[in-house]
Amino acid sequence: MKIEKSEFLTRIQRIQAAMQTGSLDGLLVYGDEYRKENLRYVSNFWPIFERGACFIPRSGTPILAGAPEGEVYAREMSVWDDVRNIKDFACVSVPEEIDYPLATFTTLRDVLGETLSGGKRLGIISRFDIPGPILHRIEHAIEGLEVIDANDIIYHLRKIKSPAEIACLREAGRLACLGYQKLLERAVVGNTELDAAGAAEGAARSAGAEHINFTVFGSGKRAATIIGRGVNKVIEDGDMVMAAFAVQYEGYVSTVQYPFVAGKARDAQKRFLAALFEAANEQLKYLRDGVLAGDMVKAVKAVFAKHGLSKYDVYPPMHGIGLAEAESPYPDVNATYKLQSNMCVNSDVSLFGHPDGSNRIEEGFVITDSGPQSLTPDIRTMVSKHV
Repeated sequence: MKIEKSEFLTRIQRIQAAMQTGSLDGLLVYGDEYRKENLRYVSNFWPIFERGACFIPRSGTPILAGAPEGEVYAREMSVWDDVRNIKDFACVSVPEEIDYPLATFTTLRDVLGETLSGGKRLGIISRFDIPGPILHRIEHAIEGLEVIDANDIIYHLRKIKSPAEIACLREAGRLACLGYQKLLERAVVGNTELDAAGAAEGAARSAGAEHINFTVFGSGKRAATIIGRGVNKVIEDGDMVMAAFAVQYEGYVSTVQYPFVAGKARDAQKRFLAALFEAANEQLKYLRDGVLAGDMVKAVKAVFAKHGLSKYDVYPPMHGIGLAEAESPYPDVNATYKLQSNMCVNSDVSLFGHPDGSNRIEEGFVITDSGPQSLTPDIRTMVSKHV
């Protein structure tokens, strides 16, 4: 299960067609270790420490640029053969001048000149993620350069997933559920949050996970952190446990989370959890091709309103997934666009700050014309055993 070079070629062809429509002479797609998704979408490269960019001309093959420490790794990972080193993309920012005696460098001016072929209109994807000094150097590398925000090109393409992308998300979901099962086994009275989180991460990595994007963990009062990290706190009897686990496989990220109580749950906690699960089950009715995204959000909010929980509802109950843990679509009640087949989404049905606890439910789905297909089906089995 991987994305073949033929699919990357198709992506570039679609991007180049959009460039023609938008009268762009070239495109720069930025990425680094943290904001990796757009760069990986066009090149399969995911930097370590260093920064990188894929330069896409209006026709022809892209150029991948990185920095010298990661050059061999970039050549190993990238689907493109033309790999350059640019000093501006080096891994550290220090007052000393770092020497790379074995490296061959090109310049931003040179690689932009090749990409633009005499043109002046450069589209940039992930402009917001580029460090200010590097963006300044890009903008002034060529006299008269016109820089255009081109994010919409790639966001549009990434919304609908190919069969290979869905397969990668399914495998990420399988690994996430495997890890979550270990988390459940260790998130018991007397163990620490770190113990439980570590068990999940180790199990998923050992089974083939490329990366653990995050493990959110909070027990007792710490469940209200929303996105807090696990600490060395001992889990106590009656603690609400809020734990989310995001796993990456071949660049694609699936997340699982379901709420539970360690030890014996109080009646008030059971009622709180029942409302969450009711809202999550109501959401499933709307995860199909042609449904207005805003209608799904309204349906979830209506369940919370029925139980008097609206003030604890902190954000939209669903977002897209793919090369990022959270990506478009990200609908609210005002969303008027329709869900489409082969969109991949994650539920994010949440209530935080309630006196009886805080928590969320996260589960991955593929949108189809007949309803949602789970990317993380094992989490439902786990849920049925604990509710």
